[in-house]
Order: sequence, then C-alpha cells, then structure tokens
Amino acid sequence: MLTRLTRLMRFRSPQRAAHRAPPSPPVGEDERGGEPSQVGSGLPPTRARSPHKRGGLSWRRALAFTAAMAFTAYAGGRLAVEIAKREMGPPPIAAADALSTIVVDRNGALLRAFTTPEGRWRMPLEPEDVDPRYFDILMAFEDSRFYRHHGVDPQAVARAALQLVHHGRLVSGASTLTMQVARLLEGKHERTAGGKFRQMVRALQLEDMLSKREILKLYLRLAPFGGNIEGVRAASLTYFGKEPKHLSVGEAALLVALPQSPEPRRPDRNAKAAETARNRVLDRAVAAGVVSAAEATRAKEERVPTARRAFPKLAPHLSESEVAKAPATSIHRLTLDRTVQASLEALAAEEIKLMGPKVSTAILAADHVTGEVLAWVGSADYLDGTRFGAIDMVEAVRSPGSTLKPLIYGLGFEAGLAHPETLIEDRPTRFGTYAPKNFDETFHGTVTVREALGLSLNVPAVKMLEAVGPGRLTSRMQRAGVAAVLPAEALPSLAVGLGGIGMRLADLVQMYCGLARGGEPIALSWLQQAKPARSAKLDPRVAERQRLLSPVATWYVTDILKDAPVPANTRSGTIAYKTGTSYGYRDAWAIGYDGRHTVGVWVGRPDAAPTPGMLGRTAAAPIMFSAFQRIAARRAPLKPAPSGAIIASGGDLPQPLKRFGRASEPEAQGPYLEPPVLIAFPPDRSELDVAEREDEPVVIKAEGGALPLTWLVDGEPIESDPSAREVAWQPAGKGFVKMQVVDAKGRVDRVTVRLR
Repeated sequence: MLTRLTRLMRFRSPQRAAHRAPPSPPVGEDERGGEPSQVGSGLPPTRARSPHKRGGLSWRRALAFTAAMAFTAYAGGRLAVEIAKREMGPPPIAAADALSTIVVDRNGALLRAFTTPEGRWRMPLEPEDVDPRYFDILMAFEDSRFYRHHGVDPQAVARAALQLVHHGRLVSGASTLTMQVARLLEGKHERTAGGKFRQMVRALQLEDMLSKREILKLYLRLAPFGGNIEGVRAASLTYFGKEPKHLSVGEAALLVALPQSPEPRRPDRNAKAAETARNRVLDRAVAAGVVSAAEATRAKEERVPTARRAFPKLAPHLSESEVAKAPATSIHRLTLDRTVQASLEALAAEEIKLMGPKVSTAILAADHVTGEVLAWVGSADYLDGTRFGAIDMVEAVRSPGSTLKPLIYGLGFEAGLAHPETLIEDRPTRFGTYAPKNFDETFHGTVTVREALGLSLNVPAVKMLEAVGPGRLTSRMQRAGVAAVLPAEALPSLAVGLGGIGMRLADLVQMYCGLARGGEPIALSWLQQAKPARSAKLDPRVAERQRLLSPVATWYVTDILKDAPVPANTRSGTIAYKTGTSYGYRDAWAIGYDGRHTVGVWVGRPDAAPTPGMLGRTAAAPIMFSAFQRIAARRAPLKPAPSGAIIASGGDLPQPLKRFGRASEPEAQGPYLEPPVLIAFPPDRSELDVAEREDEPVVIKAEGGALPLTWLVDGEPIESDPSAREVAWQPAGKGFVKMQVVDAKGRVDRVTVRLR
C-alpha cells in the first residue's frame, strides 16, 4: 500500500502545471489573441474537457495526497516514538517510591508521619481512600478522556494546535494526567516542543506498563501542592486537617486547582489566588455536569484555608521507637486506637497541670482479651522539656511501690495459707534488721486479709511474702513474662513486696492483664504484624509459661480489689484496682481492670526527684478512672467466681484458714505470738572494722526465738551458750561472711557482713 500511495504522490497538480512553459500556439490562432481558428486547418474540431471531470480528478488526487501525507506522518511519528523509547529507556517509576514514613492505628488512621530524606511530605494513598467527587472534578478539569486515550489525547492535541494557529498563542494545553505523571516522575517541566514530545513518549510508556488505576495512584502521590507538600493526602492533611476520604466539593476543587500552579496559588501565602483558581475549576465542573450550579455556589462560599496545619504527632514515643527499629518500613501499623490515644494524651496534659512543675505522667491501656495495646502515653507532653517529655515513662524502670501486693496475697491463697477472710496481725514486727511500717505509721491490730490488701497495709503483706518466699514471687513473675529488675547479683528479699525492685509500667500492666484473665498470662502487643492469638493456649510462646495464679486465687484477689475505696468525685463502675506509692514520694501508681480493659497510670518526676505528698490514691487513681471512662462508657463485667472458690465468712472457714501464721497452730494460746528469731547485731549488709582490734572478738546478738540458739558462720557452727542470745566470735580475717542463727523450732535468720 505504501508503494501505491507513493506513486499517487507523483501526479501533477494544477499548480505544478502552471509553472511549466506554455505550449506553442496552434496553427491558425487569431493574432488578436482570440480563440484559435479551425477554419481551413484541415483538423476536426476539438472537444473541450468537462470542468466537472477535471474537478473530480483533482479531488481524488488531493485526497490521495492527504492520505499519503497522513500515513507518512503517522509512520514517521511511530518510528520517532519507538526510537525515542529506546534512547530514553524505561520511565523512572522508582522515583515515586521515596515516601514519608507513617505510623497508623488499628483502623489505618494516621498517628504520626515523618518527612522523606529530602524533607518532603509525600504519603501513600489508594484511590478508594479519596472522595469520589474529587475524581469527578479532576477528570472534568484536567482529562475528561483519561479512561479512553492511551496516554496522549489526539483530540486535545488537535484542539491545542488549531487554537495556537488561530490565536497565535497557546490557549489550552494538551497534557493528559498520564503526561503529568510522566513529568512529575522526571522532575522536569519543559514547555518546549521537545519537552512535550518527551512527555508524550513517557506517557505512552506508562500506559504500556501500568493500569489506569496505577497511573492515577502515582498522580495522587506526586501532584505538587506548594512548598514541600506532595500528594493529595499530604495536601488534605496540611490544608484541611483531615484525610481525603470525605472532602467537600469546595475542598476537592481546591485540590484540583493547586497542582497547576502550586507556588503562586499556595493558600497559606496567596489565599485570593487559590480561591480564584478553585472557583474556575468549579465553573468547569458545572459545565461538564459533574457538579450542580447550587453545589458550586455553596462551594464558592467555603473559606479557603490561610495556614498550614501540623501533621498528627500521636503516640510519639512508641512511633519513634518502632520507626527506629525498622527504618526501611514505610507504613508501621500499630494496634493503638487513634481516638483513645488522642483522648488519653489530652487527659494526661490536663491532669498534670494541677500537679506542679517537672511532674509528668504515663498511661498504658490494653485489651487484656487479645493483649493488644490501645493507648501508649509516654509522658504528659512530648515537647515539654521542663517535664522531660521526651522520656518514655512507660518503659522507664521505677519502684512499683505496693502494686505487687495482689500477687503476694494471690500466692498465699494459691498455697492454701490464707483466704480473704483469714485473720492476720498488723503489729510492729521485725524481720531480721528489716522492720516495715505502714505508710501512715500506725498499726491496726488484727485484721482480715481482705482489709489488709484493701488498705494496703505493709506488715501483713511482708508476713505473707515471708511465708511464700520472695524467690517464688519473682520467679512466678518471670515465668509469666513479667520482667523485674534487681541490683546486680542481688537475691530477692522481703523488701521486694514494698517496692524494693525495679519494674516498668508496661510490665505491671501485663501482670494485671494476667489477673484480669483469671491468672492466665498474655504478652502485650502493639504491632499488628505480631498480633497475639486471642487465647494464650493458641500461642506456643505463652503456652510454655506457667500461670500467673490459679483461677481461684486470682478471683479472691479480684474480689478484694473491686471493693477498694475510689477517689473522691469518681465513679467506679466495678473496676478492680490497686494503687502504690514508692519510697520518698517518687512514684505514684494506679493499675486496674474490668472485664475487657486494663489501664495503668504512673505519676512522678522522670528525674526520680521526690514530690512530697504525692500518693497513688490521690495522684494516679483519678487519672486511671478517667481513662476508663474515655475508653468505654460502660464497664465490662468481671469474671464470676470459679468452681472451688470458698465464699464464706471467717467463722465458717476451715480451721487452718481462720488465722494466718503461727496463731493458727494448736499450741498457740490467745493473741500472743512468739516473735521469730532475729539477728539484732550486726545488721545485714553492714561493715565491721576489725583491723584495729585483731584480738578482740565480735559480739553477735539475737532477739526473739525459742532457746537454745545455734549459730553458724559461713555454714560452720561456732561455740555458744545455749541459754544466751549472744555469742562472742573471733574473725579469722577480712572479707564477707554469712552469719546464721537457728532457734529451737527451726526458724532461721541470716545476715551478710563485710569485715575490713
């Protein structure tokens, strides 16, 4: 066909014939220039050609010429495009991969965003997450045939060319959305013919490689909106403070208008220009029939934003920690609930203003059914340097105060040593050199275990811990996945029960989640990728751990904690909770649970300085109860009593459970309790200077206990008077020694002393 069209191109047009030399005049032509005469010529008269035939032949040849030229132009254009494709290489689609790292909540709502390495805000966005009206207006204004052309719109090109010829200037462009994406990928905005040709070639390449949805997705990501704002999502958050899922007509029109001239039309710098451009887009949308005139009128009355909004900075401590752990991940999905997180952050900021300078607070809320963390508030104000806001107090190791007492009593219940209605003594008692006192420095005499835990009495708790053993307490916590920090090479002592150990708020909340689950432990999770199983039995990591407590012991603890007195002006709503205050008023705690949620609150100074008068009951508990109200308006019911639980008054209890300790033994008479044997001197962890009195013995003294007493030093017995409570011992040298005394009933006390 090309050969045939080439032959047709060789015809002689009338214009070409006019330039040829005129033929010699025929014989007999009138010398006056008239018509040639045929008289006497001997020739037959000539027949004139029909003007119609001559015109018909010219029309066919012109059509053939036009077709040939069009085909040649098309073939040449295709050849030029193919050559350009090979020379240019594939389009730089990878340029769109540089995205802002974002942190989202359990529903995909934005919690925190970070700029790209180049300092730009560019966020991933799916087309289905944008208001459909935005696409209607975008297509009407930018590219009405987007879904019908293959990257280049021939009609738009022809229209632009005719307008250029008619007006002598460019009236409208022929750029398609695909061509705009090609330009944005390369980062060049060339208005020359060569630049436009390059965009067209790139657009054809993109259409060959990607679907229309993928091309539209690139536009949503790369479209410029002024300054360092790129993409529809970043622009919607910056100018409207919301996700692009629910845009108004006016907001959608503004987002369509800005990419054409992003800097001159920046709303925060030139709101009038932005408004004018938006209204022009609305007029075009009305003409295209995608927006009604009434809608456009209302949209034009919308106020154009005049300032940029800050991006969300929710859960800053957890967000930064997770991003630092996996910097290559562009989207970090957490189990947090944005609504709950924002509400509890506001609560912390409000409450801490009433507590003086340099005091901060931390709140951790979890769903103990699944183990998912719902809110992680590391400080009252992340940007407040006076309160050390950048320190994450959810992860800080602090003294837990009395918050371990429920587990201590739970171990006693589990071991059959006591029942909530068992009587226990709250009287001055020494445990070696350790003589605990109640917080109010008073004693209550004989009380029930329920009263002792409800009032958080110290002496009964230490008695119970002595019975179950500090080692059992810490090992049970560790087996349940709850970490506790002791000084290097130190062994658990009775002081652990009153806060002599280091713990994090996250560990305490995890421990109380186990109590809320009936003693079944569960690991906390805040990453959706590592979501735990709904039941600990389905998780092999949890299945290997021992229970925190038995179901009966856990229910006893919960039944006591749910009746703890609530702070003034607070609605309880059936929450089992415990408060705690560490030594020196450095840490105030409140941790509680209902049938679904567990919330822990810490209040104090991050620098560990004391805050006189700060108590868990008055400082942390009100925040905890307010947090429960913000998580859910109605409380989920606590677990019912399991089978095997004894629900009875003290008089109806079995004899061994009526009174705790030695008072329940048959030989005990009346209220008198024989004091245990204690080493009165030297004190535990003390130092004795023996260098200057090498020949003088050290007098070791004991108190209490049943005679006779047996003394041992480093496991070896030493001579002593069986009827005396002291012994003279001659040291053999310097260093650490372990002293031990055993009374007639086998009760033991030990101390470790350094001789220097």
